Amino acid sequence: MDENAAGLAVLLVVVVVYSAAARRLDRLSVTSAIVFTAAGLALGTEGLDILPLSLSLDAETTKLLAESALVVLLFADASTVDARAAGGDAALVGRLLGIGLPLAVGIGALLAAPLLPELSWAACALLAAMLAPTDAALGLSMFRNRAVPARVRRVLNVESGLNDGVATPVVFFAIAVVVDEASATSTADAASAIAEAARDLALGVGVGAAVGAAGGLLLLRARARGWTTPESEEIGILALAALTYTAALAAGANGFVAAFAGGLALGAVTRRALRERTGVTDDVGQVLALLVWTLFGSLLVGPVLADGIDWAAIAYAVLSLTVVRMVAVALALAGTGFRWQTVALMGWFGPRGLASGVFLLIVVIELEGIAPDVAETIAVTGTWTILLSVLLHGLTAGPLGRAYGRRAAAFAGPAPEREAGPEPRTRRRHMAT
Repeated sequence: MDENAAGLAVLLVVVVVYSAAARRLDRLSVTSAIVFTAAGLALGTEGLDILPLSLSLDAETTKLLAESALVVLLFADASTVDARAAGGDAALVGRLLGIGLPLAVGIGALLAAPLLPELSWAACALLAAMLAPTDAALGLSMFRNRAVPARVRRVLNVESGLNDGVATPVVFFAIAVVVDEASATSTADAASAIAEAARDLALGVGVGAAVGAAGGLLLLRARARGWTTPESEEIGILALAALTYTAALAAGANGFVAAFAGGLALGAVTRRALRERTGVTDDVGQVLALLVWTLFGSLLVGPVLADGIDWAAIAYAVLSLTVVRMVAVALALAGTGFRWQTVALMGWFGPRGLASGVFLLIVVIELEGIAPDVAETIAVTGTWTILLSVLLHGLTAGPLGRAYGRRAAAFAGPAPEREAGPEPRTRRRHMAT
């Protein structure tokens, strides 16, 4: 019997069964992340050991899947999220991204230093930045609950779509610093390497923006002349996502930053006229997301659980999901007039999802041959944080959303949470959407 084929067949059966029951599972707050993390754990090396994706972490296949998922995620989110459409919500989104996200990285690094003394300050910052992005798909029941004021859901949804791209340059800059530390380079060499990393990030922004803008204008003008079809536009947008990444690599720039900048540029120059043509890109992103969650369960969750309880890592994970995010959000929203219940809800619903999982895979792959102790600590701590988030945020989205909805309906007097505005459009990173 071909064991690789058998393992792949079992995984595909899981995909088909989940597809058939996605809406029902969503009502039970069982997300795709929970299902496919469990599938990876059960089928991987610490389980039945029949999953052909159970490769070593330095395998090119694993890295390619993780990088492809991140590219599609960054480009699709940036191209479809329109902060301006939210009107008065743009200031709130700006607070969460401009104040809350840096605070989350800073607080996360400060808490990591005493709990994980084997990590340098740069590695602590890397861990915190890697875990800063949020993923609305893990709390989908709350985001689709119309009892929760639309403004609250809009702000969290837009923040989720943008913060992974904002965190990306910080993550890759921190990787460069950690690599230099591990290589024991001289101060001059380290400064040169850090300057090179900054150049790569800046060049990535330029290349990505140029490709995204040029591609968007080309598709729009071709549409105006009747040269395109809906299908060709969808394929063109997916190709643009890949092109921003590959063009940046060819120019020696950071491809992930380029993908995010390219998505922003595409959305801006087309005024989101192509937003409805992101279906193929979304579908490819969904398939890659399922694979990433399977890899996460197989390659990271399985070994971490097999090694037993690491109380320092779990303590940091709990603090990351509570203190780090909730304090950062509370400080960012100070003075907005939001009730404490609203601030608490927005602080809690900062799930660590697909972006953090992809960052984790890439960080461990990049560092395990250079700084194995650092890679191991980040792998264990990051895995516990994401795993607890997948479970806790997924399972509490429905009940907490309903409870808050009842409380919000009883708010006395004018409530900024209930200001009128459109229903948020959640991205299709979940089959039940």
